[in-house]
This record gives sequence, C-alpha cells and structure tokens, in this order.
Amino acid sequence: MRLRQVAFIARELQPIADQLGAVFGLEVGFRDPGVEYFGLRNVVMPVGGEFLEVVAPFRDDASGARYLGRRGGDAGYMVILQDADALAHRARIEAMGVRVIARSPSETYRYTHFHPADCAGVLMSIDSVEGDAAWREPKSEWPPAGPDWRDYQSAEALGIASVTLQSRDPLAACERWSALLERPAATRGEALEIALERGAIRFVAPVDDDGTGVVGLDIEVKDAGAALDRARAAGLPVADGAAQICGVAVRPVAI
Repeated sequence: MRLRQVAFIARELQPIADQLGAVFGLEVGFRDPGVEYFGLRNVVMPVGGEFLEVVAPFRDDASGARYLGRRGGDAGYMVILQDADALAHRARIEAMGVRVIARSPSETYRYTHFHPADCAGVLMSIDSVEGDAAWREPKSEWPPAGPDWRDYQSAEALGIASVTLQSRDPLAACERWSALLERPAATRGEALEIALERGAIRFVAPVDDDGTGVVGLDIEVKDAGAALDRARAAGLPVADGAAQICGVAVRPVAI
C-alpha cells in the first residue's frame, strides 16, 4: 500500500495553487470534471509520483462546503491510498462496520470513499488501477491525474513523504487506521506513525479547535532551505520548518 494523493480544500482554488507553485514549483496537471458530481472543482498537481489535489466547493449543499464551515476555513481534506485490489479492501472494511459514502463506477479505476466519522474524522479512500502490475512504481498510472500528468513535473518537489492527521486521541486514531489498513504502527519522535510501502501516515494531538483532519504534509525536495525562503518571499507564515498553505503545515524535506 502506498500514499498516492492528498487533498486540500479551499474557498478558492487559484490562490492555493499559486502558493504551491511559488514554494514547490508545482504545476496544475489536470482538472477533473468528475469531481463536479460532489459539488467540487479541483486541480491536481504532480509531486514526483504522488499528487496534491486542491478542491473547492461550488454548491452550498456540497459536503465540502459544510466541511469548510466546520474547520473554519481552508484545510486539509482527504487521504487517498493505493493498493493492488481496492475491492478486497472495500469488502473487508465494510465488514468492520465502516460506511461507504462513494464508490467508483469504473471497472478500471476503482475507489472507495469511507465515512470520516468511521475513520477518526478523516475522509479516506483506498484505490486501485485494474490490471496495473506496476502500481508500486513511483510514476505508475494514476487516472485521477489525467493522461498527461508526467508532463507537469516540478524540478524541485520530488514526492510526498508523509501526511499528518490530528486527533483528540491520537493513539485511538492511530489504532483505528492501523486496523483499517492492516498495517502496524510505531512511535516516531513525538508522533505515532503507520509506515506504508511508499509514504507514511502520522497522528498528533490537536493543533486547532476542530481537532480532526489533515494538518501536515512532508514534501521531498532538493533544497528545503530554498523552499522555505520562497515561502517567506511569497508572504506565507513559516514556523518549525514548514510553510502554512491552505491551513496545513507543508514541510519541505531534503532528500
């Protein structure tokens, strides 16, 4: 299993896309018309072989609009994982009593969105690309990013190393995700962590009043200091080695 895509949610798409471009050199590789079904518009930005998506609701009745209201503004939104067989995970996780809020109609790209209330307050999806034996390869096929995403690579940002989730009970949240994903957890520094074949999921105590959701993202870069300098030049808050973008502490990590 690998961490393949992380979504932010914003009231307006372009300012966030511009900030990610200014700091990490990310480019918009795709705008997916399929997300309009959920009352959203989006941009998908390649980060090496992973993806950072920004969505914005255009209908007041969209669940994303309600989420923005609950979080009090722009925020982290969703974690998308990839494995060989999304349908097997769907059957197993549904049998655990987890509610499904969306499932793919496609026979080639399969996804399942699981209810945040059953996943420690975070919208989670497990996806697979049918017939792709090379899905573990860094830049394997990824239909949500469109057909030409490899043409929009950043020269600076090389991949997504980890995503951080907050919880009022980080241990319980980590144990829940460990059971859902059938992956062991460990302590790494001050955070609990589930390591994947590619990427990691971390769990920390609340950093805001809501106490749930995506609050951190580590992006692999060539030069972390240069990325933070660009963040400051763009007028973004920088603290503890991370730039605040869309309500998320986005940390450049040199590799």
